[in-house]
Amino acid sequence: MAEQGGVAVRVAGEADLDVAAELFRGYLEFYEVNVEDAGRPREFLAERIAKDESIVLLADVPDTGTVGFAQVYPTFSSLSMRPVWILGDLFVAPSGRGAGTGRALLREVLRRAKEAGMGGVQLETGYENHLAQGLYESEGFVREGYHIYFRELG
Repeated sequence: MAEQGGVAVRVAGEADLDVAAELFRGYLEFYEVNVEDAGRPREFLAERIAKDESIVLLADVPDTGTVGFAQVYPTFSSLSMRPVWILGDLFVAPSGRGAGTGRALLREVLRRAKEAGMGGVQLETGYENHLAQGLYESEGFVREGYHIYFRELG
């Protein structure tokens, strides 16, 4: 467990699935994702953790509880020909905002990525999410000039 500014960040395990899923639901709501099956966020996280397909970090704030989560996916960059992490999700519940929780999670992702020998960490966020953009840029992330495309497959 790493601690930064009073925020303790730890890797989530099976015992943390309920609290992680609750934070994940908050993240999905923030991005206005309609989840018809209320159990699906927990199932999704459980599958990622069980298959070792992602790393889920949780942030604990004293006297408040577990208030934030981040999820990274290991992959590769063809352009740099190195392994990289994609920071797919970072969310802090309203009760944990203003305590440095998001920054602590982001710094722990970066620390772990460097320790694991990753070539970098990539992320994306909404155009209007200026608060998150400010955090990422203050931690050294640079906005790239690529457009992201996605096609739904049904």
